[in-house]
Amino acid sequence: MFNNYHLHYSYSKYYFFPQVFRYTGYYGGFLFWNFVIVPALAEKRRVVWNVILGLMLLAFFWGLFGITDTWLKGYLFYHKTADYVYNLVFKLNVIYALWVMMMLTFYSAIKYSAQYLLGNVDKIQAKYRILTRNCIIAIVVVMIVTFLMTLSDFPVELITCFVITAPTAIGIYALSFYSLIPQTLAQNKGIFIYLLKVAGIMIIIGLPIGFITNLIFEHSEAVFIVFGFNSGAQILLTAPFAWIVYKRMLAGNQEITYLKTALGRSTADLDFLRSQINPHFLFNALNTLYGTALQENSERTAEGIQRLGDMMRFMLQENMQEKILLVREIDYLNNYIALQKLRVQTSPDIVIVLQIEEHLDGLQIAPMLLIPFIENAFKHGISLREPSHINISLQTKDNTLYFDVHNSIHPKVLNDTEKYNKGIGLENVKQRLILLYPNKHELVIRESAKDFFIHLTIQLK
Repeated sequence: MFNNYHLHYSYSKYYFFPQVFRYTGYYGGFLFWNFVIVPALAEKRRVVWNVILGLMLLAFFWGLFGITDTWLKGYLFYHKTADYVYNLVFKLNVIYALWVMMMLTFYSAIKYSAQYLLGNVDKIQAKYRILTRNCIIAIVVVMIVTFLMTLSDFPVELITCFVITAPTAIGIYALSFYSLIPQTLAQNKGIFIYLLKVAGIMIIIGLPIGFITNLIFEHSEAVFIVFGFNSGAQILLTAPFAWIVYKRMLAGNQEITYLKTALGRSTADLDFLRSQINPHFLFNALNTLYGTALQENSERTAEGIQRLGDMMRFMLQENMQEKILLVREIDYLNNYIALQKLRVQTSPDIVIVLQIEEHLDGLQIAPMLLIPFIENAFKHGISLREPSHINISLQTKDNTLYFDVHNSIHPKVLNDTEKYNKGIGLENVKQRLILLYPNKHELVIRESAKDFFIHLTIQLK
């Protein structure tokens, strides 16, 4: 412009130093805004004072840009009056100062929003499942790029295309992960059907996007250009990218599941081997005691040790199964009853009667289901000072088990630790019966002052 008016032009006077002062002041104002005013406002400290500082910063920018513009546009003084130049320059720079403050506010909003989003990814994702970590990062990037494009005087057309296309891409990506791809895979369809769904969505959202574009550009050609560019980008780029990422995520999850399963299996095998070590030494100890009892002619002790070993073997090997042969459950009952008889067989006033069927035709039952009733009978039905009786009957007919236990009852002494534990085992077995044999069992319990009676029927098939 200086050459157009045939004026002498000094690069340092009319460009370099004014620009240095302008950008130095611009940078200083940015630092003051970013590290003094905004943090105080964010923490709600001295709000009024910091608002005043913000207005003073606006005035500073206005003066800075106005003064430097009088040098950058110094050619105006040679063909216009000084009052006209100052009036023109400072009017224009009021708008520019307001625009700079708006950009600084926009920057601060992006900064604090990004810090909040990135610092609370897990909380946000837990509340809004569609906002994955990648989506949140993408939102932050779009905000920053939009700010930089606005600050760098990019063409309005390019900024508009980016502002429309980028958020749409984030939405399509999130919707694909949350709904479109899982639904397509659940229907055993391929990527072509998925892309058709995305195309349908783009047609639906094309109407509001076209309306917004028409308001900005005010000519129909721009509407079709933006719609075509946005739709093509989503269908050809965003949608296939989301499909690839989702498939890789599925493959990764399957591999993790397989590794967890393998690790769990290995851990279970190791725990099982460990569980076998201690019982192995315990069985050896029982065998030693059994041999010692035979050497000392303690036949009752030897028999008790042998039956205890058989019961422990049952507990370790068969108790963990869902179902076992009924005959194995009865073997355990017989061992327990025989072990208890060793304690009371010298007492003539204690009568134990067993009526247990021997031919059971391969019927199965949940393990340890009957023993609590017999334990309860021996615990509360035997007294070494008073006459006692236990009658146990077990029969099967048409795949139905009939089990009866009838025993005497004796009042417990005050210091008996089992006095208040009566019925706990029975309550547990009631719950097991409800879970294992719903609508296939009947349990009747009757109790009087001197007798306790249970009658249990189970449909085993």
